[in-house]
Amino acid sequence: MNFPVWELHWAGGGLLIALISIFHVYIAHFAVGGGLFLVLTELLAYRRNSPEILAYAKRHTKFFLLVTMVLGGITGVGIWFIISLVAPAATSSLIHTFVFGWAIEWVFFLAEIVSLFIYYYTFGRMGRRNHLIMGWLYFFFGWMSLFMINGIIGFMLTPGDWPVTRGFWDGFFNPTFWPALVFRTCIALMFAGLYGFVTATWEKDAPTREAMVRYCALWLLLPFGVLLLSGWWYLQVLPEGPRAMILGANPEIVPFLNGFIQISAVLFAGGLIMAVRMPAAVKRPMAVTLLVIGLMYMGCFEWMREAGRRPYLVYGHMYSNAILAGTEEAISAQGFLATSGWNRNQEVTAENALDAGREIFRGQCAACHSIGGPLNDIKPLTATFDRFAMESMIRGMGKVHAYMPRFAGTPLERGALASYIVEGLHGRKPATAEAPARPETAIEIPAFDAENDEYVLLAWCTLGEKCISDSDAHLSFLPPGSTLAAQLVRRDPRPEIVTQGVKISFIPPAGFENPSKHVEFWKYAPSLVGKELPENVSAKGLGLSGEMTLNEKNLTFVADGIPVLPYTDDGGVDPYPVFTIEARDASSGELLATTRVVAPVSTEIGCRNCHGGAWRKDETMGISALTASDVLARHDRRHKTGLLAQAEAGKPVLCQSCHPDP
Repeated sequence: MNFPVWELHWAGGGLLIALISIFHVYIAHFAVGGGLFLVLTELLAYRRNSPEILAYAKRHTKFFLLVTMVLGGITGVGIWFIISLVAPAATSSLIHTFVFGWAIEWVFFLAEIVSLFIYYYTFGRMGRRNHLIMGWLYFFFGWMSLFMINGIIGFMLTPGDWPVTRGFWDGFFNPTFWPALVFRTCIALMFAGLYGFVTATWEKDAPTREAMVRYCALWLLLPFGVLLLSGWWYLQVLPEGPRAMILGANPEIVPFLNGFIQISAVLFAGGLIMAVRMPAAVKRPMAVTLLVIGLMYMGCFEWMREAGRRPYLVYGHMYSNAILAGTEEAISAQGFLATSGWNRNQEVTAENALDAGREIFRGQCAACHSIGGPLNDIKPLTATFDRFAMESMIRGMGKVHAYMPRFAGTPLERGALASYIVEGLHGRKPATAEAPARPETAIEIPAFDAENDEYVLLAWCTLGEKCISDSDAHLSFLPPGSTLAAQLVRRDPRPEIVTQGVKISFIPPAGFENPSKHVEFWKYAPSLVGKELPENVSAKGLGLSGEMTLNEKNLTFVADGIPVLPYTDDGGVDPYPVFTIEARDASSGELLATTRVVAPVSTEIGCRNCHGGAWRKDETMGISALTASDVLARHDRRHKTGLLAQAEAGKPVLCQSCHPDP
């Protein structure tokens, strides 16, 4: 079924769902654990023959009823309202797949409401046994609601065999059903203690207050062991994809995973502290603080569970943008715009490119990204991209970032989306300026007498072009070091390659003798290559001039590691330095032959296309400090490294230290 998309801009990216659902889920778990708390607290009062504890139980029941029935009810309706607007396709899928499951859950929910109202309004007016039965019934109905909801939302993360069988029970009793049920039950019991702190600390009778605060502390502390074990079980049964996402493949999850672990320790410590006798003036703000921390705890867990499905809403079945898995190729062939009658533009033209791009963004990006909002704001994520880089990023979605759905659409639609983000959202116009023309250099070809010269000298560069990085204060993935090779041939009806009794040398062109004036490679050589290097000497020990070494295996003379750069000493840029190669008699020094060879070298690496910044040199080539910093910052964020801080401390990294270059 095809649905229109609610365009939210600032509040996009699932923000409204997150705000409503986290509050509701926090209250809903309290509604389950708190039900058991009520009946056991009442039972405790009877066993201790304590009218004070019984009075507390009644007051807490009123608090419980108002929180769960009013706030819980409003946010519960709010969830259905907001998911129907923000994610209608997924909502429809859940309803149609589990229609009888929802019906059963609603019956349990209705029974919850009735039993809770009877329980509260007959407190002290109904016989003990019957009143306790009503309390037990409420807890049963509440836990069964959790049972039903757990199966349905667990299906979204781990649908099990459902994608193949489409069977109700295959989807409901999915791989994470039982560990999630135990985990959520433990959280519900812990939250009963957290909410209990709030009412217990406001008890006027000091002995009752201390007794109930310690009682609530037990509810918070005792489930922790089972919670941790079930959390480990939960993680182990996850498929490899979601498990990897939760453990760090999705950088969005990392702070929430760390937060969940840290808050677990905070809540446990808070429970221990609350059990210590302290004035009410101290415990009351602590109780409220712990209640707020509990909301954060629930938020961290739910965020991990939701984001762990990425790039899906229903794992392996429906992407987060509501595109069904397996339909991408068909959509790309037909065109995304043409798949929905809700789009004003059915195809991309030069006149409607930006408007069409906006509709594509709304259909494929807005489910996860806001525009200028607090949740996954697309603007800072794409601030450094030009149109070329943005289109490359879109093309790589689902590959470079596995937590994002791959783009579904034609090349024209991909270009329109890139244009909308770069031009429409960032206001950047397409680059039209051409690179400055490089000066033409006259090359003098060495004289050669075809009739009388005894030797011919051949020379070549082993690479079509040597690419190097010149951002040495931050990183180096291609240090200076070009390779030239030469052969001396004695001319004869039977030509002979000469390898003995000769010396072949290489000489740089004027103006290329001092590369250390132009880059900081030699300053940071100890960090980059592990040793101090003399200026203008490469890591392989060669300078800009010297003798070639004979490679007896292939009968060539080689100079491997000439640290030439595309920068001239007068401040110019020339990526085609022409070296002079000379062959001389080893004994007499007589010049036997000479030739010239180009050693193409460039720092024209387009990292700036995605990472921002300008060319470092003459608006034509080089990696600027801003560009290199962004490269390291993104690497740190994605791979949990500290390379930017390391570089800022004067210890830049050689990329090949982790990424071998074959």
